[in-house]
Amino acid sequence: MTDARTKRTQTLTAAAKAKSQAKTKAAEQALRALVKRGEPITFQAVQREADVSHAFLYNHPDLRGRIEQLRAQARPLPAPISPANEQSTLVLALTSQITRLKKQHREEVQALRDALEQAHGENLDLRRELARRGSPGQVQPS
Repeated sequence: MTDARTKRTQTLTAAAKAKSQAKTKAAEQALRALVKRGEPITFQAVQREADVSHAFLYNHPDLRGRIEQLRAQARPLPAPISPANEQSTLVLALTSQITRLKKQHREEVQALRDALEQAHGENLDLRRELARRGSPGQVQPS
């Protein structure tokens, strides 16, 4: 019975190894195909292309390393901030802020002018009403 069990174990081990090799080969082909097509290299893209699981890709150090390396190569590096570039950005930000503040100032000044105009109108109306009624302390003729 131990011979039969050993034989089954060996058969299962060989099948698992063959399955793993087939998945590895499929993942490598998927990487080549993605690179050839110019598509972004991600674990999800490789998983879809090769029809393997995320766990398989993450648990195989060689595949994982290649995917991470190709993914890093595809990402554009941020532009280095030079003093001139930094100053240019600062100038643009401050110019934008000044423009916004000038607009806000014009709107507030116009609102104050409108309020003053309304107050002058009300003041004029009150003076006319007072003149029509007569000034206080004066006796109205009967």
